[in-house]
Amino acid sequence: MESDPIPANLQRAILRLKFPPSYVVVGVYRLCTDKSLYKPAWDKCKHGAQRGLVVGFVWTCLTYRIQKHIIRALLNNPSSLLSLKYITRLSQTASDLSEETFHGFKLPFNVSTYMAILLLGAQVTSILTFFLSRNIRIARQRAWDQTVASRGKGPDFWHPYVEEWDVPPVVDESLSGRVSGTMSIWAVGLVVKKVLLLPLSLYPFAGTFVAAGLKALGTAQHLHKPYFKAKKMTTHETAVFIEERKWDYRLFGFAAALLEGIPIIGLAFTVSNRIGAAMWAHDLEKRQHYIAELKKSGHKESGNGSERLKES
Repeated sequence: MESDPIPANLQRAILRLKFPPSYVVVGVYRLCTDKSLYKPAWDKCKHGAQRGLVVGFVWTCLTYRIQKHIIRALLNNPSSLLSLKYITRLSQTASDLSEETFHGFKLPFNVSTYMAILLLGAQVTSILTFFLSRNIRIARQRAWDQTVASRGKGPDFWHPYVEEWDVPPVVDESLSGRVSGTMSIWAVGLVVKKVLLLPLSLYPFAGTFVAAGLKALGTAQHLHKPYFKAKKMTTHETAVFIEERKWDYRLFGFAAALLEGIPIIGLAFTVSNRIGAAMWAHDLEKRQHYIAELKKSGHKESGNGSERLKES
């Protein structure tokens, strides 16, 4: 360590890499404060957002009472997964949902109202997504590109993949593994996100965190697709890279999914998360450059996961 210290330009990056969720906070901060990031994103999305909010407001006014009535009926139906016996402890003398408790704690609101608001929030978010559609995808890509450019980096900054472990982990490259991966990205992912996670996210407080945990790894992988593409990484290299940092990806993905899961304003966080992911990719690439230089000079890393960098 003493004979070969970490370069000064990499020391701060190593500190940030120790806690990946910090990049989510950085992404939010930069989107809110950097005009070169928030102005192009808003200009691209403002017309769709305005139309979507108008339609969402009308939808909310027309359906709120109906949806709340349906939710109340489901909460009081013993055979329903949303039954109060699963969600709250309703006393024998309680005559209205305003008297509910959540695991023994008195709630400042009734559960049916809370769930109706969350459900409508998810619906309005879907309406906004429909109206934004292609424009928000463009805004996310531009946010990534502008973030990288703001660091003074061009396409030549992304070097070919360098293995950082002495003994890389074994990843499943069998046909079943590839099929499983494809299913998890597309069909199963769609079912889980749109069908299974919605009822879960309606569970007061805890459901939001559980849903974010289930989406964590997939969210992080998706946010780093531009990074893998820029480095021209193969499927095998990508799988190994993620496996070596699976807990980093889970932590980053959990924080990102938690913000994106917030109704309506979560769409803005899908842009800020792309900024945070780009910042994280920038630091990961700086470490890749450092490892490449060490290998070029004949230095052999000891241990797995570049322990030398982590200990610094």
